[in-house]
Amino acid sequence: MSQTQSFQERFLTKLIEEYDTSLDYSGVNGKRVAERLAELSKIGLTNEEGCNRMAFSKEERQAKELVKTWMKEAGLVVREDGAGNVFGRYEGQKDRSAVLSGSHVDSVPTGGHFDGPLGVLAALEVAASWKETGFQPDKPYEVVIFTDEEGARFNGGLLGSQAMVGAINVNELKQLRDFNDDPFEEVVGRDGLTLDSFTEAKRDLSDIAAFVEVHIEQGKRLEKEGLPVGVVTGIAGPSWLNISFKGEAGHAGNTPMNDRKDALIAASEFIASVKDFPPTVSSSAVATVGKVEVRPNGVNVIPGEVRLTVDIRDIQAHTKDEVVRLVIKAAEEKAAKYEIDVMINETLNVKPVVISDEMREKAATAVENSLGLSPYLLPSGAGHDAMVVGRYVPMAMLFTQSKDGISHNPKEWSSLGDCVQTIHVLKNLIEQLCEDNGGEQK
Repeated sequence: MSQTQSFQERFLTKLIEEYDTSLDYSGVNGKRVAERLAELSKIGLTNEEGCNRMAFSKEERQAKELVKTWMKEAGLVVREDGAGNVFGRYEGQKDRSAVLSGSHVDSVPTGGHFDGPLGVLAALEVAASWKETGFQPDKPYEVVIFTDEEGARFNGGLLGSQAMVGAINVNELKQLRDFNDDPFEEVVGRDGLTLDSFTEAKRDLSDIAAFVEVHIEQGKRLEKEGLPVGVVTGIAGPSWLNISFKGEAGHAGNTPMNDRKDALIAASEFIASVKDFPPTVSSSAVATVGKVEVRPNGVNVIPGEVRLTVDIRDIQAHTKDEVVRLVIKAAEEKAAKYEIDVMINETLNVKPVVISDEMREKAATAVENSLGLSPYLLPSGAGHDAMVVGRYVPMAMLFTQSKDGISHNPKEWSSLGDCVQTIHVLKNLIEQLCEDNGGEQK
């Protein structure tokens, strides 16, 4: 038995052995979901039993082609656009704009087996359940696989969803090079795509009634609450501040303590203060100092310069901006206290996406209808394709419980029971969204 076969069997066994089959109803089949997760887990399997399916790789392509076969089994009409996005369409009774749901199958180099695939397979299971029960919605329904969500190859991400909504900048794509220093055009060419095809992937957004994405939480809130699924209230947009504290390097032995301009002392006090700002502004705001460089970084040298980056996020633009303001003020105050210079440069500012009251309420209703639970509302601190699509069309997002909050790691895990309960919620939500609302026919 090969390592791949051994892992797949163990992975499938673990999913199924803890599963309550009473969750199989209305055409939803937990074993089918588990078997498909296990089949995908073989593609790009690492020595650490994680997943490495980089965007535009043969592994991502193989995963897409596998899901296409399952789409066809569910009766979907399959097509692929010029950005490599895959769509499986389930026709409705009337010619209306379509409801879309899905996620991605690419991964980071050391990823797990649920981030992305769960959203794709959850969306697909809705269609499979309809085929089994003979249900046909009023509006068309499309299962989507977006290309390059993770961005691990070109240090960016969300390229497929950006292409679909027409937010691609070709000149920027021409400048991209991957980890092998291969140009973007050459890399995508190996996957049968071109620069022109990415721009041609733009879709008439009036043809999309709504988009829903299922994703693992990548956090511990649902686990702490003992809940299988949560309703996302908004997707945080990050702001990155590059901050440089510049003092004077000097000999650690010959410079008196009262005659120093130690950049690390100022930076340390600043870093310790950053954690205090978000709670004063918003319950969903966060701020992180995750990268620090000390120069000249010698054992017997007073630090002359410290460069660091602050990552600030929230689901509301005005509260995120207030945290940014407080962080900048603190940096300036610490520099002044120690009579050193500070330079601050905002290198990234992505606008958050707040999910509309209407879409959030429909998702909450789906939780109540499907599971009889009070809906649990929570923000998303990470970016997703839903963030891109949600700027243009009505969007909702559901989170599935993550064990220990682990993600982008081979230990990433969500129980099959939690996954299937999320699928029931998704199914109810999609059926709400696919109801004919009396709009004009296209």
